[in-house]
Amino acid sequence: MKSFLWLVVGVAIGFVVAHKVNETPQGRQFFSSIDKKARDFGEAVSDGYRQREAEIRSAIDGD
Repeated sequence: MKSFLWLVVGVAIGFVVAHKVNETPQGRQFFSSIDKKARDFGEAVSDGYRQREAEIRSAIDGD
């Protein structure tokens, strides 16, 4: 239980620090670049999943 409390405290402090950093122009630029990279990664994973799913369906259907 004590470890969970420290985890919650650490997450809360992290959110406060991130909020303060995001208020600066450099912070907004930093978080914007992280957001773009995360979205690009998510799209790549999603595209790969769809391609692999199509390959498997094609193999099952016998095309």
